Amino acid sequence: MGRLTYSAIASLDGYIADEHGRWDWSVPSTEVHAFVNDLVRPARTHLYGRRLYEVLVAWETMDDPAPEMRDFAQIWRGAEKVVYSTTLAAVSSARTRIERSFEPGAVRAIKAQGDCTIGGAALAGEAMRHGLVDELQLLLSPVIVGGGKRALPDGVRLDLELADERRFDNGAVYLAYRVQS
Repeated sequence: MGRLTYSAIASLDGYIADEHGRWDWSVPSTEVHAFVNDLVRPARTHLYGRRLYEVLVAWETMDDPAPEMRDFAQIWRGAEKVVYSTTLAAVSSARTRIERSFEPGAVRAIKAQGDCTIGGAALAGEAMRHGLVDELQLLLSPVIVGGGKRALPDGVRLDLELADERRFDNGAVYLAYRVQS
């Protein structure tokens, strides 16, 4: 059985976007970007909410000369992607399909095929509510934004064990927690 990992870049006060929907404060440094690439590289499948998919689909055609950018584009293009949306009419990336509803059994079947990631706070929250998330990986940016889109859901209790941590030169901190059963 593969593992389902929720990864997010968040402000120190726990938001992935500020109250105006901006997330420019979370753009990773070269060092952090390379680290994130190594985190997501082993995942066979990426599960996304619609909004996150619409941001990340740029990697389908991005041709940035920076090594960490090229590397992430290759990771993105090589992975299977599932987008959960009731409104998205079609996908614009290869190896991508739309699911109209979140079905825990279908996610378990995806996990059975290998490691996968889940992105998008609302979608990840739903997976947490169903006991599907095995690990949380948070990259905390050295900024407080005061409100916006929360990285972690309300109404979910998970007991966690610290699995890894790392500090970066730009002040970001990585924390990985295994979900305790």
